[in-house]
Amino acid sequence: MQDVRVGEGVVIAEDTVRQFRLNSPAGGWFPALRILEWVISENNLPYVDLLFSPLLERAYIDAPRLWNLSGFPRVILPTIASTISALPVSALRILCTGNPLGASIYIMSAWAHLKDSFSSVVLRCGPSLTHLSSVIPLSDAAVDHVIRLPHLRAWEIVGPPPSRSTPPTLMVFPPLRRLGLRGASAGGWLSLFQRLVDRVSVTPSVEPLYMVKESLTVLNAEFRPTATVIDVPLTSPIRMFRNLVDLNIRTSCHKGRCNSKLKNDEVAELAMALPRLQRLCLGFPCEENIRATTAACLLPISVHCLRLGVLSIHFNTTNIIDDLKNIPADPQFRELFSLPKCRLSRLDVRDAPLTLDESDFETVADGMKGIFPDLTGFDAPGVWYELSEKL
Repeated sequence: MQDVRVGEGVVIAEDTVRQFRLNSPAGGWFPALRILEWVISENNLPYVDLLFSPLLERAYIDAPRLWNLSGFPRVILPTIASTISALPVSALRILCTGNPLGASIYIMSAWAHLKDSFSSVVLRCGPSLTHLSSVIPLSDAAVDHVIRLPHLRAWEIVGPPPSRSTPPTLMVFPPLRRLGLRGASAGGWLSLFQRLVDRVSVTPSVEPLYMVKESLTVLNAEFRPTATVIDVPLTSPIRMFRNLVDLNIRTSCHKGRCNSKLKNDEVAELAMALPRLQRLCLGFPCEENIRATTAACLLPISVHCLRLGVLSIHFNTTNIIDDLKNIPADPQFRELFSLPKCRLSRLDVRDAPLTLDESDFETVADGMKGIFPDLTGFDAPGVWYELSEKL
């Protein structure tokens, strides 16, 4: 048997578990096991370690959905910690705990109690590890160890960068293809990347990011349930990853406050820096019409990111009719307007407000088609839905 899933409801009698332990063969009961999927529960904790195999290549550890609402039963946390600590890692390629980009506050606080035990597991992982995804924060030592894993290609992080200053010559990131950052510390990682690049430009040495700057194709930064401002300090470090195909920044605006602080020219600079983008999410458009970007920011995105197929971005719709009319005549956009544009078919405008008179529908529809020639509709209700009918 090479693949086992341990569900939360399977109960084995205590005496049976004892007999299994007493009569365990030299190589364990599952010596050829390669894949283990374990949903943690009080029912399976007494015996799940009997499934551990030295040949284990993939380990997926999760919690029941109920714990997303109420958190772990605290009484079993020590047992969970000791069991996780015993996980064999000599052949491990993929290690996942929970979902870093979808866990609730309740379960995140509970997972945090396992920081030491999970960090000890990560510190034992060797060069075979290619994918690490965890809702459990890591110790500074574990983070430093992960950065040195030569074959790591995907890393989803919860928790801040190392608090102590590691010399840049010792912090050479592997050629990651996917990077996920979650929570308030996501901005800290982006700031670290910028500092590392700036430090090397002042003091020449081995550039810590020289491999990942070329290899990274997917970057997810989720700040929810907290919120962060999307501005130049946030997006500037991202521009160094010129081969990004998917950039997803998730943050939530609050009533009376829009977290998008980018201007039209700043959006244009981001688009020019990331010409391979196929998916771009700069926050979810909200109902506050107080941001600095206008519909004009969409044109440089369309022209510079010709492969774009998904777009979600804030832009002010207060004067959308005048904005769209002025784009072809504006000297800074005149040349762009004549260039090839991306084939985006639907635009995510989410909660962006829009009020139009009947005579304005055609003007806005023509203006949007001028920017996105293949546009067929908007992902939003109300007036946006009516406008889709005009395209």
